[in-house]
Amino acid sequence: MRVRDVIGRYGTAIAGLALIVFFVVFAPNFATPMNIINVLKDTSFLAILALGFALAFTVAELDLSIAEVASLAAVVTGWLVQLQYPPAVAVAAALGVGVILGSVNGIGVTVLRIPSLIMTLGTAAIAKGLAFMITQGVAFVGRWPVSFTGLARGTTWGVPNLVLWMTAVTLFAYGLVKWTRTGAHMVATGEADEAARLAGIATGRMKRIGLLLAGVLASIMAMLLAANLSSAAPNMAGDYLLYAIAAVLLGMTMFEPGKPNVPGTVFAALVLKVLGNGLVLLGAPYYVQDIVLGVIIIGSVAFSASAMKKAAFKT
Repeated sequence: MRVRDVIGRYGTAIAGLALIVFFVVFAPNFATPMNIINVLKDTSFLAILALGFALAFTVAELDLSIAEVASLAAVVTGWLVQLQYPPAVAVAAALGVGVILGSVNGIGVTVLRIPSLIMTLGTAAIAKGLAFMITQGVAFVGRWPVSFTGLARGTTWGVPNLVLWMTAVTLFAYGLVKWTRTGAHMVATGEADEAARLAGIATGRMKRIGLLLAGVLASIMAMLLAANLSSAAPNMAGDYLLYAIAAVLLGMTMFEPGKPNVPGTVFAALVLKVLGNGLVLLGAPYYVQDIVLGVIIIGSVAFSASAMKKAAFKT
């Protein structure tokens, strides 16, 4: 490969690695095992949510409801655990929230022909209202059973369960997109839906699958977040939305430039969490993270403006 091709495909990833090395050298306590584990755990939540957004974006649709869907799923999970229902029931209920709202988004976009930007904003508002209705604005907090909290806090063979969850979701998403006919049809739908439809691909079904998976992964992230914190609040995942979008857009500048891709999304999620953690350890004011995040989003969108415009405004 020519140098220009290497820089175009891997330049952002190389810059991310350089950033990690910078913090290892200059940020106090950054390279300690405890801090590295904490960064990986934080990355797990963001990566799982961002992969859902990426799968919806793969079919050229924007899902801006993922954070509110996650908050509602967490509230439903916490509510049932608080009422001493078996953890399996609480987890199933969380997944049910993701399936239902993801399906609603898919039907709204493909059947009612509502642009995904508008449809998912409406779903987000509904999910937020339901979460506040269930909690009455008060978080569910308590000593929840280890069989539930262990899903996020525990370890398996010495590896944090959150990292294993992230790995499993990453392998699922990568395998779906790269190794299955459904994934190939999703990619074709996102790149040229009319040509895909004329080629016999059920583009509407592909879009519904993409939005459904976004809802399911949001609910998985919510279940893990509630288990990790032993609490559930109606706005607990709200801050993750911009970071999830940034992870997907930043991921589109590496490995497969201009396309939402699984490796890029996960690595970008790690870079964003490393950046936030490193800035804190260096003593940077809290608002610096927001400024840097905004710069990353603007720069990433400038790189892949055509894809974003297509997903945001196509009916």
